[in-house]
Amino acid sequence: MSDAARLPRQRRGITPQMHGRYPDYDVLAGARHWDPATRAAVLARVERVPHRRFFEAGEFTCLCAFCDVVLAQDAEPRIPVMSFVDAKLHDGCLDGFQHAGMPDDRDTWRAVAAGLDQSARARGATSFAAASGAVRHDLVRAFADGELHDGVWAELPAATAWSVVMRAVLSAFYAHPWAWNEIGFGGPAYPRGYMRLGEGPAGADPDEAVEVVDTDPVKDTRRGGSS
Repeated sequence: MSDAARLPRQRRGITPQMHGRYPDYDVLAGARHWDPATRAAVLARVERVPHRRFFEAGEFTCLCAFCDVVLAQDAEPRIPVMSFVDAKLHDGCLDGFQHAGMPDDRDTWRAVAAGLDQSARARGATSFAAASGAVRHDLVRAFADGELHDGVWAELPAATAWSVVMRAVLSAFYAHPWAWNEIGFGGPAYPRGYMRLGEGPAGADPDEAVEVVDTDPVKDTRRGGSS
């Protein structure tokens, strides 16, 4: 994985691990422009992290470790992705569709936690969360590639389960203001609106984040290697 420490240290606002391509940008500085309902909803994601209610403690610990790997959140501050996924599943706020042949998404999540722990034990660890970084990365790669087949995975197609959990993981991550700071997203522009949408500096919105790294993030990630 690309090393986040190669990016500038965040000087304003918060990003995961306090590194980013927009070190002087804080999307929450524009919160005063948002309508009250929008402002309350966004600030709640930072100020009121949901308590665990759906998952058992062991499941939650396993899945938090899983999220750290897939999102490359290797140090604090971390976006508490699983807390938001837990709240969504507890409240029954599902996506309105289900893969053919797959269980309810809530059951899929529990099975994934059991499968990751089971696969980690098969590699000599006491659990997925307690496994070495190398083992965790290897298991996540095998999970993503649909290469897990034993135990729980004999009944749960790994590749399809991966798409179920990653849909929720990425949705929770990129709904958070810290992720917006990391990618330079302007956040809600209601009711202020965006003034300019053209390409280049002349077309930039006055509140648009300023990137201080001129390397292509996709090429940079590939150059850094992958797990």
